[in-house]
Amino acid sequence: MKKINKLLTTKPYVFLFYSKKQKNIQMKRSALHLLIVLSVAFGLTMCGTAQTAREKEVVAGEVSRSVNDFDFTFKATYAYPTGFKSIYLSPYYDVKVSPDTIRAYLPYYGRAYVAPVNPSEGGIKFTSTDFDYQVNPGKKKGNWRVDIRTKDTGREIFLYFDIWENGTARLQVTDTNRQPISFQGDLL
Repeated sequence: MKKINKLLTTKPYVFLFYSKKQKNIQMKRSALHLLIVLSVAFGLTMCGTAQTAREKEVVAGEVSRSVNDFDFTFKATYAYPTGFKSIYLSPYYDVKVSPDTIRAYLPYYGRAYVAPVNPSEGGIKFTSTDFDYQVNPGKKKGNWRVDIRTKDTGREIFLYFDIWENGTARLQVTDTNRQPISFQGDLL
């Protein structure tokens, strides 16, 4: 007890500061802990990346099959009207494409040159069974450009899909009575 009292009264800074040797040991321990944490984080990241690569291949195969078989559904998440800001959409808007029918249910924002008489005919809503369909390779490997022209909707409507191998797609709708509008979304 006397030794502790003597240390406290004579050298109070002993407990506040480490010696050089103790500082070096503490720095080495900190560096070792940091190295262990970084190596574990790097290892976990690499495992996640390898799994994602396999998933990407599976998704790319499914997208390729659905585009070439002419059987896919485009779910729109954003609308990009000409001259306006982007608009987030509810999950109910889509275009269903099958070998014999195209059904579109999309909103329309923009300028219409000829307005429909019936207000329920607003938006881009149609079902077509007479249409032209063309699949072309995209600008990059694994991408596709799908062009569709309807013939039985009362007016020609052009649908231009840019489809990427990860399942995302961009759709531009061109109607002779309206300004063009684009949509961003995913293939299902």
